[in-house]
Amino acid sequence: MADIWSKAKRSDVMSKIRYKNTRPEIFLRSLLFKEGFRFRIHVKMLPGKPDIVLKKHNTAIFVHGCFWHFHKDCRDGRIPNTNSKFWKEKLSKNIQRDELHIETLKNLGWNIIVVWECELNKPSLLATLKRIKKDILKAKKIESKC
Repeated sequence: MADIWSKAKRSDVMSKIRYKNTRPEIFLRSLLFKEGFRFRIHVKMLPGKPDIVLKKHNTAIFVHGCFWHFHKDCRDGRIPNTNSKFWKEKLSKNIQRDELHIETLKNLGWNIIVVWECELNKPSLLATLKRIKKDILKAKKIESKC
């Protein structure tokens, strides 16, 4: 199937896609702030510049878009029919880069939480927030035992 937009229009649309301060990221930050967590965003000194960093809890949170990070359990995590070869290579590079950043942070002693864009939708929102809070507080307990 051919693209529904011209090459120029597609380029314009793609250029407006942000890589930080996305809607899901801002939404999660507001939820965490309401829960009493304080954090920094996009800490440049950490590998991968995590979207949210809770230094007090030694936790880094990545908010992944289902398409851009190829969420396999989601309807948005799929290869487009148009220019499939390009997208397959691009998305697999994104996955490899994500894995490298997460592994590096773990080796540095950070607790890593990955939140998918689709997990911030209403049906799964409460369960997601509960899981995130549990993972953050669990990391704090492990740190205090050492």
